Amino acid sequence: MKLKMYNQSGGEEGTIEVSDAVFGLKWNADLVHQVVTGIVANQRVTVAHVKDRSEVRGGGKKPWRQKGTGRARHGSIRSPIWKGGGVTHGPLGEKNYAKKINKKMAARALRVVLSAKARDHEIIVISDMQFSEPKTKQGAQFLMHFASQEAFQKMKRGNGVLVALPERDDTARRVLKNIPFAKVDETRNLNAHEVLQYRYLLFPKSSLEVLSRK
Repeated sequence: MKLKMYNQSGGEEGTIEVSDAVFGLKWNADLVHQVVTGIVANQRVTVAHVKDRSEVRGGGKKPWRQKGTGRARHGSIRSPIWKGGGVTHGPLGEKNYAKKINKKMAARALRVVLSAKARDHEIIVISDMQFSEPKTKQGAQFLMHFASQEAFQKMKRGNGVLVALPERDDTARRVLKNIPFAKVDETRNLNAHEVLQYRYLLFPKSSLEVLSRK
């Protein structure tokens, strides 16, 4: 299939032939859901934790003697039935939410999502991307060239754009990192969950070669 290609100023430079194996797949909701939920689960940090009676501070002394007081026997004021005592059967921060995601499944889900983006005309391919100095102003001007076009009008309303670089580029990262609706990442790090978080994807031409190897 073919995608439109633009220059850095937003002008069209014809089309570019891209692989149907990457941008021409049918939508597969079950696969995407399984992979995305797995990615989210693997990113989840287990923070819920309560203290049982062995972890609560205090309670080392027996509140009163065992017999003869007329009151119920107790061994510690940090028993779960006391105010300020430990918690019974609460979360202990030991739960593991991780899920296994096969590499082929993850790669396929990414390509399915990219194919959907391509059909919805939400992929921007540019012939080259170079910045003379690491200034946010340059990045804002660069993105506004596309936001001013009718095809990408939703970018003006704050819809996100993910810029996928072919390799590490500190200048480009510094130029774009302070723009609130933009994110920069390397193409080799892309996954289905990250791509779905942004309305538009912007690829320099050389990134497509990296994408075909994923």
